[in-house]
Amino acid sequence: MQKKVFQLLVDNTSGVLSRISGLFSRRGYNIESITAGVTADPRFTRITIVTSGDDEILEQIEKQVGKLVDVRDIKELKPQESVYRELVLIKVRAEADKRPSIIAITDIFRAKIIDVAPESLIIELTGDQSKIDAFIHLLEGHEILELARTGLAGLGRGTENVTYITGD
Repeated sequence: MQKKVFQLLVDNTSGVLSRISGLFSRRGYNIESITAGVTADPRFTRITIVTSGDDEILEQIEKQVGKLVDVRDIKELKPQESVYRELVLIKVRAEADKRPSIIAITDIFRAKIIDVAPESLIIELTGDQSKIDAFIHLLEGHEILELARTGLAGLGRGTENVTYITGD
């Protein structure tokens, strides 16, 4: 089993995300993470999907998704040719005596404390998945009350693989 990251450029229409995730569900394909957001051109949405399987399954995923009517472009974002980022928000129980160690870990990872309450802190961290996993691992000595991860977003490096859609 290997992981692949696919970037889709799709029409910004109602139900497009449902149709894409439905294809994965019907075929029994796994989605490890999926993110979507409108592009600089409001007619289109960029979707980043992280999925896993053997070579044959991953090839089928790319072909099947590419055939969907709303999909304008699909490409694999290879790690060495792309930039990946994920955002995580973590609410940690933080009484006064525990705050210095939490702040130290936060500073090491260049994370930000974005909310302070009498008994908790909310920390924001952006980075690749391994950085976020390492940060969460270091917080294991503290009680994580809530955690929200966005899933992977990515873009290919440089200008060679930019997709331009004209017309319509």
